Amino acid sequence: NLKLPVIFVVEDNGYAISVPVEVNTAGGDISKLVSGFPNLLIQKCDGTDPLESYATFKRAVEYCRERKGPAFVHGKVIRPYSHSLSDDEKLYRPDEERQADAEIDPITTFAQFLMTEGIISSENLDALRKEVDEEVNKAADIAIETPQPAPESALRNVFSPDVDPTDRSLFDTEEGAELSGNPGTMVDLINRCMHEEMERDPRIVVFGEDVADCSREEYLERVKGKGGVFKVTANLQRKFGSARVFNSPLAEANIIGRAVGMAIRGLKPVVEIQFFDYIFPAMMQIRNEVALTRWRSDGDTTCPMVMRVPVGGYLKGGAVYHSQSGTTLFAHTPGLMIAYPSTALDANGLLRTAIRCDDPVLFLEHKHLYRQVYNKSEYPSKDFLIPFGKAKKVREGNDVTIVTFGALVERSNQAAKRLEQQGITVDLIDLRTLVPYDWEAIAESVKKTSRVLVAHED
Repeated sequence: NLKLPVIFVVEDNGYAISVPVEVNTAGGDISKLVSGFPNLLIQKCDGTDPLESYATFKRAVEYCRERKGPAFVHGKVIRPYSHSLSDDEKLYRPDEERQADAEIDPITTFAQFLMTEGIISSENLDALRKEVDEEVNKAADIAIETPQPAPESALRNVFSPDVDPTDRSLFDTEEGAELSGNPGTMVDLINRCMHEEMERDPRIVVFGEDVADCSREEYLERVKGKGGVFKVTANLQRKFGSARVFNSPLAEANIIGRAVGMAIRGLKPVVEIQFFDYIFPAMMQIRNEVALTRWRSDGDTTCPMVMRVPVGGYLKGGAVYHSQSGTTLFAHTPGLMIAYPSTALDANGLLRTAIRCDDPVLFLEHKHLYRQVYNKSEYPSKDFLIPFGKAKKVREGNDVTIVTFGALVERSNQAAKRLEQQGITVDLIDLRTLVPYDWEAIAESVKKTSRVLVAHED
């Protein structure tokens, strides 16, 4: 729809390890499968012919630079050797097929072309080969001679060394915060935070399934607008425009994958996965790209984003596809921070911290808490921040510690009230963030009570 200047390149060597293209790809031709995309220039070429390949790419570049749309280059190439050292292509490719590939290997054929055309002599070609071999061998020697990284460096750049959301001198304005206005729900205060942060930072973009008010802009003045299935993103599109707030396809991997590219290029995506239950198609992107980009590049590349996800049960009609939690799967993903507020005020402060920090944050919003009365709050200022790793003491007691988060905070509080009638007092801790934990608050409480109960929603 945006006619983005992107060139997609497929180097088609006919195999996916041992699986031939006619088995791996429906119809055996990837170009045919993408032929229905509008404004997509599709070109096929002999990828073993450098001149034809150059001409093909030249047309693709011109098409994109004229902003006619993206281009798709499908080059038929050879595979001159097995897929990897652990693969032996002789087990599934006959000699005649491999020989046919060797006869059109551009390393050989193009060298012959250059000499036939008088562009380079055999002596200069040999000198060029020697120069390339020396460069490759030198790089290989450096790699072999380089010592293994020190064990203590394994945790370097898991998270940002420059922006620490647990730093209470930078991210804690909770004490004595001034509140005003009529009390709002968690939905209201999250929405207010996003309005304020988008006003503050023009790099922020918001997208996901149904998050816009109305994709067909000509209807905006005639309809109330969607603004998310829970109305959390209501009126963001009206205020900041369709370039910064827009709907995505119903494809979670698409949402997160697109956010990865935007984050790496310097934007600040605040995306929504409509229900936690459907986050799993994006699991590979989250685990291998979002969380690990900083670490695997040793800090050269970063991927800061916020992934807002309605989560949890305690609502009728949810069943298996609209009531899952599964927080432990992501809490054991290095490089990913997790916030999980239980009140409207905490949601506002934690979300603002999540947006302003420089790491990817999974921001879990319990659906059951969206419009509860007991957790409503007046509105804080535009700079209200709650640091990560700072638990909240909900209830003081001496007999047992309950550590919990999300919807189970109030349920644990109600249970504690009943226990109090039996003479048992509870020290109730709301973690507020799962990565990082506030271990000090937990340890302090358990030292006092000598008993601990962890309540979490499965």
